[in-house]
Amino acid sequence: MRHRKRGRKLNVKPAHRRALGRNLIQSLVDNERVITTVPKAKEFRPLAEKIINLAREKNLTNIRRVAKLLGDRELQIEFVEDVESKDKSKTHTVLQKLFNDIGPRNKNRNGGYTRIMRLAKRRLGDGGERCIFELVEGSETEILEANA
Repeated sequence: MRHRKRGRKLNVKPAHRRALGRNLIQSLVDNERVITTVPKAKEFRPLAEKIINLAREKNLTNIRRVAKLLGDRELQIEFVEDVESKDKSKTHTVLQKLFNDIGPRNKNRNGGYTRIMRLAKRRLGDGGERCIFELVEGSETEILEANA
């Protein structure tokens, strides 16, 4: 029986599962949208919610807790500080983007920072069900609200 056994194994070992979760959440923070399988998105959604909830308030304790859970790597994409001066682009770390951009953006939300939208087409190799795992308060959301 599986009484009180939480989580999905995803057919990988525990160390691989932790690394998979960290990489998925770091990519989510970096790109604000990731295409993955539904079980992976469902498994790591609580971790993403917890990290974004901690990023809402910037203090040393929260920064250290997020760094322990998530790690800190360079962003894969260039992050532009000012919209007016696009020539001044600096690469930041995932923690800096999380605490300076994503956390304040979700300051007034009480939860539900991520969204899972299932895709119609399945994965080619094994037929796995795919989904879009994204942040609700994304940069595109702000653009759409400004135009409306």
